[in-house]
Amino acid sequence: MSHDALTTEQLMHDLQVHQIELQLQNEELRRAQLALELSHARYFDLYDLAPVGYLTVAADGLIVQANLSAATLLGIARSTLVKRPLSRFIVKAHQDSYYQCRRQLLETGQAQSCELQVLQNDGVMLWVRFIVSAVQDGSDAPALRVIMTDISERKRLDEALRETNTNLELAKQQADRANLAKSEFLSSMSHELRSPLNAILGFAQLMESGTPPPTPNQQASLDQILKGGWYLLALINDILDLASIESGHAALSMEAVALGAVLQDCQTLIEPLTTDRAVRISFPKLPVTCSVQADPTRLKQVIINLLSNAIKYNQNGGSVAVTCDSPAAGRLRINVRDSGPGLSKQKLAQLFQPFNRLGQEAGSTKGTGIGLVVSQRLIQSMGGEMGVQSREGEGSVFWFELQLAEAEPVSTARATLSTPAPTPQHSPIQRTVLYVEDNPDNIALMAQLLAARPDLRLLGAPDAMRGMTMARSLAPDVVVMDINLPDISGLEVLQLLQADPATRHIPVLALSANAMPRDVERGLSAGFYRYITKPIKVNEFLSALDEGLAMGVQAP
Repeated sequence: MSHDALTTEQLMHDLQVHQIELQLQNEELRRAQLALELSHARYFDLYDLAPVGYLTVAADGLIVQANLSAATLLGIARSTLVKRPLSRFIVKAHQDSYYQCRRQLLETGQAQSCELQVLQNDGVMLWVRFIVSAVQDGSDAPALRVIMTDISERKRLDEALRETNTNLELAKQQADRANLAKSEFLSSMSHELRSPLNAILGFAQLMESGTPPPTPNQQASLDQILKGGWYLLALINDILDLASIESGHAALSMEAVALGAVLQDCQTLIEPLTTDRAVRISFPKLPVTCSVQADPTRLKQVIINLLSNAIKYNQNGGSVAVTCDSPAAGRLRINVRDSGPGLSKQKLAQLFQPFNRLGQEAGSTKGTGIGLVVSQRLIQSMGGEMGVQSREGEGSVFWFELQLAEAEPVSTARATLSTPAPTPQHSPIQRTVLYVEDNPDNIALMAQLLAARPDLRLLGAPDAMRGMTMARSLAPDVVVMDINLPDISGLEVLQLLQADPATRHIPVLALSANAMPRDVERGLSAGFYRYITKPIKVNEFLSALDEGLAMGVQAP
């Protein structure tokens, strides 16, 4: 074969190979084109059908491109959006927010966001969140990418929440005003009820201890007067106690309290009641280190109430057992078990209801039906809980739990029985008691009360101004001060006496029908050495008076 023929054959072969390669390349290009078209279609599907609006905005503020969600959000056809300024759709009052967002983007290069309102084509306003970023094309004024999210529902919920919070705050203010009004009413009611009770119980006590002693018939009548009077006072105290706890005004002084000392005091206080009913009572022996976190005075009040109920509603010759156990780490449970008749399921369901005595109203055992409710509220206020286990014919177990105290007791003095100041030997030299009181019945009661004390001379002042004048001129050994006086408050009188060098050394004893806990606390904080509430218990008052007289002797 000639050289030319070989060359031609080689060329033909190369052409065929090249043609095959071109065909393969064309096929590859077709596949790539198809893939690109599919990818482009998917991209536009994602772009158009995204749940948020996408906009491309030119440097001059005109919309260049928008997806279907953006058009739907603005309520306008996508084709109509193009070449229109974005600011056209922003509520005028919010346009500054949008421009500030753009300015911060150009200054920092970081994406910015803002929340503003936009106007749909039909005039409806929507809350929208804008996220604005720059298109990196190297120009000084790049185009913007804007992502729009409808936050109208969130804004509506925020507004509803703000409105709810406002309403709650208004309701709280109304409740606070109602609580304050209730507290003021209760304080006023307490004062108005205690003032006549002071005369009733005071004169009855004087008649009972008078000379000659009352006849048996007179004594029986006095017993009824005193019994009814002290019961009425207990009812007033329980109502006020419950009201102060429920209104959140019960003052608690939480500290580590030695439980053994409290139980010992309660045993001493409750023994007379056990004797009357021939009820045997047992207490646990607790180590000195066994302490609970509580208000010592309120803790004693709770235990006394449970013990009193366990004895009163027990059978004659029955038993009461106080035990302690630890149901959980860091908790101590005090149980008061009685051998009484027990309670049915129906009565258990009504147990902690105020004034509900579970059918005992017609019985001979007196009670207000409030003490147990007060006890439960107090335990809850001290971070504990109270409950009961009972079955008819098997007695009952009332229990409460408190947190164990980790440290040694801060103070056990408040948990122990208070002993009255020793009564000084009555000297034949008369000492002077000035009584500042506007109620004639109370002045008459005081006169009869001190008539049996020849060592004392009583002076009376019917108002604050005359009381201060007499205190300065006569220098009494003790001043007994009412709080509600016709001209100024007894608290103000005390401040004036303390500010005067001629009277600041005189002990001042408060004797008032203002018996709310905050009244007593305010009086003691003001400087009264004791605060006695009406109606008075004669022995308690005389003990407090002697305490003041002893202070006067020691004064320089």
